[in-house]
Amino acid sequence: MKINASKHAALIVGAALVGLAGLVHFNPAVAQEKKPAVSKELAKTLKAAEDSVKAKKYADALAKLKDADGNPKKSPYDQHVINELSSFAYAKTGNAAEAARTNEALINDSFTPQSEVQTRVKAAMASAYTAKNYDKAIEYGNKALKGGYADEETKALIAQSYYLKGDYKNTQKALQPNIDAEIKAGKTPKDSELQLLMSSCMKVDDNDCTTKTLERLVTYYPKPDYWKNLLYTLRNDHALTQSDRNSLQLFRLMSEVDVLQRPEDYTEMAQIAMDQGSPGEAQHILEKAFQKGIFNDQRSKDKNTRLLDAAKKAAATDQGQLPKMEADANSAPTGDKAVGVGLAYLGYGRYDKAVELIQKGLSKGGLKSEAEARLLLGIAQLKAGHKDEAAKSFHAVKGDPALERLANLWNLHAKQA
Repeated sequence: MKINASKHAALIVGAALVGLAGLVHFNPAVAQEKKPAVSKELAKTLKAAEDSVKAKKYADALAKLKDADGNPKKSPYDQHVINELSSFAYAKTGNAAEAARTNEALINDSFTPQSEVQTRVKAAMASAYTAKNYDKAIEYGNKALKGGYADEETKALIAQSYYLKGDYKNTQKALQPNIDAEIKAGKTPKDSELQLLMSSCMKVDDNDCTTKTLERLVTYYPKPDYWKNLLYTLRNDHALTQSDRNSLQLFRLMSEVDVLQRPEDYTEMAQIAMDQGSPGEAQHILEKAFQKGIFNDQRSKDKNTRLLDAAKKAAATDQGQLPKMEADANSAPTGDKAVGVGLAYLGYGRYDKAVELIQKGLSKGGLKSEAEARLLLGIAQLKAGHKDEAAKSFHAVKGDPALERLANLWNLHAKQA
């Protein structure tokens, strides 16, 4: 996650301006009111430094302030004014480390009004972060959190500071509540926050956190790269792909959102589709692979050409038998055959017919996997252009955690399509 450096600079300078705007340390009337005033010994030097600051001669101002700082006769209030002027000049000249140091001194002295402390704390944090003093940035960020005045920028800096110092667990702890609260409030979490959280999860091999964050990235920022990262992460989840049937369902979604890329994945999808009684689907996916130039080496081209030829032959035979298969399914006591024929129609792009047969299979009951049938029904309905019905079918997928997860992703894709 990239933090806007210009915002930091504005924050640091803004804090300094709070003090500078009210500099009346050299007005005798103020002293008569028994308000703090600079000592007679340093009054001339500090007035000259203030004039240099106002004239934007920051190097000259800092030179005068350095002389004042070294004066053994300076009073505690002189030191406050030195820090106040210095913090502004350092901020304007980009010296974040010194800006942080002087802001810290102002926070901790007895002269800074409480109305300014919050701004000074944020400025100290921002300048410490810019100076790469991440521990100090975190310290002041947490002070703002504890005080109840941490804004979004402050929270982002805390998380970023943890990340840059290599504390990924605390990065997660800093980010997760903010993201959850934004979502609960109906807001869209920032892309940069989600990316930083995902990276932190990956750094500590927290696969559940990685996948959950990728799902949120896909939900709020449906970029092809996020879909690809999510679905290939699921591809490596053995709990989800422990069966060929579930693997094929994942491949279907990967193909649908056009993130299927590896040659071996196209081959495996086609082979499983053939085995599951969907040669039309196998033919389609291999033709898509050849059209996209997926198979580069000759050996891979030859292998998949043979597989495509086999899929075409099987599809030709299968389509000729569909009327008989449909009749057999109608007379079958359970719905598995009807769902199987519906799957075949799905592979040939006859989506309304697929919907009809799969619904018939569900009404008959006795299915080996009702969850899979409902997922297939949702896919067929979506392909047929019936989004509302598809959403209902995806929501009805229950009983298989892997398929429930895929159904939720199909539903998400349907909303984005």
